Amino acid sequence: MKLSPRKEKILAFIVEHFIATGEPVGSITLLEKTDLNVSSATIRNEMAELASMGYIEQPHTSAGRVPTQFGYRYYVDNLMSQYDLPIQEKRLIESKIKNAGGEPQQILEQAGQVLAEITNCATLSTTPYDEHAVIRRVELVPIGTKTAMIVMLSSSGILKSKVCRTDVEISVDIIETFYNIANQHFIGKSAEEVSIAMIQTLVLSLGSKSLAMSPLLVALSELAQMIEQTQLLLKGQSNLLNYSDYPNVYELMDFLHQDKALTSVFPSGKTEGKTNIIIGKENKFRELYDSSIIYSNYNVSGKESGTIGIIGPTRIDYARLIPSIKYLTEIVGKIISDTLED
Repeated sequence: MKLSPRKEKILAFIVEHFIATGEPVGSITLLEKTDLNVSSATIRNEMAELASMGYIEQPHTSAGRVPTQFGYRYYVDNLMSQYDLPIQEKRLIESKIKNAGGEPQQILEQAGQVLAEITNCATLSTTPYDEHAVIRRVELVPIGTKTAMIVMLSSSGILKSKVCRTDVEISVDIIETFYNIANQHFIGKSAEEVSIAMIQTLVLSLGSKSLAMSPLLVALSELAQMIEQTQLLLKGQSNLLNYSDYPNVYELMDFLHQDKALTSVFPSGKTEGKTNIIIGKENKFRELYDSSIIYSNYNVSGKESGTIGIIGPTRIDYARLIPSIKYLTEIVGKIISDTLED
C-alpha cells in the first residue's frame, strides 16, 4: 500500500533518526526537525495512523515511536536515498583486498575482514561454486619417507590439500606413477566423475604398487569431493556484541557458529547483480529475527559464483552500507576472475 507523501516523510524521518540515535521519535521532535507545516495534533494523528498500519510502534507507554520490521521494509523499498560511495573509500577497499593472496579463499577471507571493519557487522561469504568446474592441477609434495601432502586445484580457483600417510616409502617410482594416474584419470575431470568405484578399479589395476598407491588415490578422491563443496567464511561476529539491539546476543553468537544452519542463511537463486535485503522475521531462522542481512552475489568470469553479505541489527544504516557491499562484491569478483585467468 502506497503511503501519502506526508506519511512517507514522517516514516522516513523516524527510521533515519532511530538508525542514527537509537532513540524513539516523538511528535515534538518531528515538528522541530522537519519542515512539516502542520500542527502537532496533525503529526500525532499521522503517527497514530502509521502505528495502526503497522509501520511504527511505541516501545513504552510514554515513549515516542520506533520503526517496525514492516516500516524498515517500506523505507528500504520506497524512501531510502541513494548514497554514492566516496572515491577514497573505494580505493581503500580495493587496495586492502588486492593485498590478499591469489587464491580465491584468501581473497574472500580478506574481503570479509575488510567488510567487517567498515560495516561493524558480522560478514558471511561463500567460496566460488561452478557446477562445470574441473580438476585443473594436482601436486604431490613428500614431507617424510612415508608421508606426503597432496594439493588439488579446481578451475574455479578452489585449492585444497590433504596430508596422506602410506605403508611404504614414497619412492621416485611411486611419485611418477602418481602423476601418470593423476594426468590420465583426474586432470580435466569434474569432481562428480571421481567415484569410489573408479578408485577401486585403479587400485586393482596397479598390481604390486597398489599398497603404496591406495592411500594416495583415496586422498585424491576425498580432495575432489572437497573442491566440489561450497565453503562458508565468517568474519567479524564479535562486532555484534557492541549492539544493545539484541535481547539475547549470545544465542545469536551460538547460531553463527552452526555451519549447517549458516549454509541456508542466503536464499538460493541468482540476484542478477542486485543487492538484497532480508529484514527481521523475513529471515527463516528465529535467531535472526532481530537482524537484517544485506547480501550480493559476485561474478567470476561472467557467472554468479558466490555470495558476500553482512549480518547486523535491523537498526543499521542501510543507505550507507548497501553501496559498500555492492562495490566490494564487484571488486572481489574482478580480482578472482583476473587470478583465474592468470
